[in-house]
Amino acid sequence: MEVTAARTSRMDVLATAGHVDHGKSTLVTALTGMEPDRWEEERRRGLTIDLGFAWTTLPSGRRLAVVDVPGHERFVGNMLAGVGSVPAALVVVAADDGWSAQTAEHVAVLDALGVRHGLLAVTKSDLADPAPVLADAAERLAGTSLGRVPAVAVSARAGTGLPELAGALEQVLAGLPAPEPAAPVRLWIDRAFTIRGAGTIVTGTLAAGTVTTGDRLDLAGRAVTVRGLQSLGAPVDSASATARVALNLRGVAVEELSRGDALLTPDAFRRTADLDVTLVRPVEEKLPAELIVHIGSATVAARVRPLDGSALRLRLATELPLRVGDRLLLRDPGARRVHGADVRDVDPPELRRRGAARSRATELAEQPLGEAGARADLMRRRFVRRADFVAMGWPVPADATVVGPWLLAPGLADELAARVPQVVARYRQLRPLEAGPPTAVLRSALELPDVELVPALVREPLALRDGRVVAGAAALPPAVQRAVDGIRARLVQEPFAAPEAGDLVAAGLGPRELAAAVRDEQLVRIAEGIYLAPGVAEQARTRLATLPQPFTLSEARKAWGTTRRVAVPLAEWLDARGVTVRQPDNTRRLR
Repeated sequence: MEVTAARTSRMDVLATAGHVDHGKSTLVTALTGMEPDRWEEERRRGLTIDLGFAWTTLPSGRRLAVVDVPGHERFVGNMLAGVGSVPAALVVVAADDGWSAQTAEHVAVLDALGVRHGLLAVTKSDLADPAPVLADAAERLAGTSLGRVPAVAVSARAGTGLPELAGALEQVLAGLPAPEPAAPVRLWIDRAFTIRGAGTIVTGTLAAGTVTTGDRLDLAGRAVTVRGLQSLGAPVDSASATARVALNLRGVAVEELSRGDALLTPDAFRRTADLDVTLVRPVEEKLPAELIVHIGSATVAARVRPLDGSALRLRLATELPLRVGDRLLLRDPGARRVHGADVRDVDPPELRRRGAARSRATELAEQPLGEAGARADLMRRRFVRRADFVAMGWPVPADATVVGPWLLAPGLADELAARVPQVVARYRQLRPLEAGPPTAVLRSALELPDVELVPALVREPLALRDGRVVAGAAALPPAVQRAVDGIRARLVQEPFAAPEAGDLVAAGLGPRELAAAVRDEQLVRIAEGIYLAPGVAEQARTRLATLPQPFTLSEARKAWGTTRRVAVPLAEWLDARGVTVRQPDNTRRLR
């Protein structure tokens, strides 16, 4: 694959749908001039087995890529892989055969997926009068998500009706909703192979976002690099939705890839195996305990737990990258029934209490989508990391509280902040010698998911100090305060006469009381058992300034009027704080 290019790819993409032998592939060949069937067996048998791809430029200059799907019932899984990411469909019905069971099954798939744009082509119009089939098929389609669609009679072999088909395609494609080139990329892989000299190649329909050469994408938790990029057989620098693309990947072997894998914008999607969904249409019959889930090109088995009404909880056999609002197709292979389901939660709550399933179903039924739904979901979660919330598929509510990487439900920060003074008061009542609870204690008391949320909840007159939440006028217990006042009164007269251990004990100042006085900045701990009053560093400097520089420890001790018990640790304490500098000969000088 070439990797040097200077073009951007933009196009429209549609998929075929219809019964086997109704001429889908023949029509695609007549329309595009390309044979969509890739396998020799397909061409030999005249039967599409796997997905085929072709493209053309319409008379208006609009470029169109076609995903041709197999029509045989044995290959419905391959058909679903082709239509899952495509916004429009070309429904094909043969004039000499008419609407069939497989036509109905394909259209049921489109209906369940919510495909709203398409057209009807009645083929083989040279073999039978197409009018009755046109009328019947158009009426059947009108009752689906497609609604009233343009309808054209064509004969690919005779070449009739092809200009009308191209005109109808122009009409349908012009009405497609604008894609989102700035959206996160989720490219469902429908083919993976190797090319000599290039390495691993994958293809898929880019339904949203933009892929550029050099991009790093996520593949099931590992990083891969887009080494090169092609669209419609030509190298491009970038491709924006909607587009058929082929990516040359670095960092993964083809043996590690399969249809249904997804290339993702890093951190933009949540991989999940547990999710809540609501059926697009309620079903009267009981759903089986296991269904097959289809999205994009992925096919995954799922266990089904009915909640109530149209709400279901699914447990997937394999995690998928899903978002709120995704449309899934649920297939019952035994009954050949399909159901559309909208993803409502990719990180659902546990259902432990009696009646929790019904309550959850009611919650889902009442929860809207969009920003209102996001607000309701955030109110239920209370706290969530912003990146996780967005990856779930929710917009950030305008009134959410943002604290670092966290989102808090509207009003929750004020509610929790109002509880903080009670927690602090209770803590100090139980531990009066401590200035206030450590932040970890407050986190536990308020059931916060992370201690980094604490600062946003501490309001005046409370404050954070040394990892604790303290009151601005936090006081020592009265007995302790009286003892500290007595020590400080003695230090006023002799600031360097640190009380002996026995004096401290006699005053009722044990290790916990002394630590509390130090935290309250009423005493300064110089060393083990040596406590002086605040401001001692400046007092020591003032007296040392009267000495010739440098000075000895003995000279310093005399200047301070204290004992060696105090002078040695005090000198080292002043060194550590940069007040004095110790010389090689053990003398010191002021800095």
